[in-house]
Amino acid sequence: MSKSATGTASTGNVTPLRIADAARLTRHVFVRDLRLDAHIGVYRHEEGRTQPILINVDLTVTEGDVEIGDNIDNVVCYRSVVTNIKALVDEGHVRLVETLAERIASDCLEDPRVLAARVRVEKLEAIEEAHSVGIEIERLRPLPAS
Repeated sequence: MSKSATGTASTGNVTPLRIADAARLTRHVFVRDLRLDAHIGVYRHEEGRTQPILINVDLTVTEGDVEIGDNIDNVVCYRSVVTNIKALVDEGHVRLVETLAERIASDCLEDPRVLAARVRVEKLEAIEEAHSVGIEIERLRPLPAS
């Protein structure tokens, strides 16, 4: 069983949530290739040192009833998203890229305008023969309890 784009449980094929959709009054806020040094990894040689990671975030954001009015307070600000990601990375050692991705998605979903968060975290030096390895997740805003 999986969750549909609306967050309800369903079986079978699930259509991914469209990130920007005029019919659903949503827009796409994104961060591309944010390169940071992070204390991350489960192996002994990864402890006590940083390694480069690459983070990509795609947010489905409701346009709501508020006019933008050229006012940054009326939008989900990508600079704030980046600042929050940096703060999460600076909190200290994280063992799994999955854990960091979940923390980033959860943080993004704290803004009630964010309906969905897709987060990709890549380690750039974990496997010598690979450009990068990592994880990508998508998390939806929980449906209100009825």
